Amino acid sequence: MKEFMMIFRNDVDQPKPSPEQMQAMVQKWQDWIGGIAAQGKFVATNALGFQGKTINSNNTVTDGPYAEVKEIVGGYLICKAINIDDAIALANGCPVLTLGGKVEVRDVMVFNK
Repeated sequence: MKEFMMIFRNDVDQPKPSPEQMQAMVQKWQDWIGGIAAQGKFVATNALGFQGKTINSNNTVTDGPYAEVKEIVGGYLICKAINIDDAIALANGCPVLTLGGKVEVRDVMVFNK
């Protein structure tokens, strides 16, 4: 099996959820990730914070994430799948999709040492 990364994207202007809505969403994420793990296809996941900076090719550092962006990357998951279609099937139940978000699925390239 190959590894694939799912990158979770969402609109920046999402309304702030209530504590109850947040807890329900956390449970959906745990259930979805647990389903992938139960299939033996889970590798790793993390959410991304709101603090960030970008190092440019000319060695300047700029603040980010940027206010003018329409989408923000909220986190990622690495899974094992037979092929990209299998990885897409795993991504299909992602809770970010219920919020109007997107899941970008990319293969992970392995470089031999």
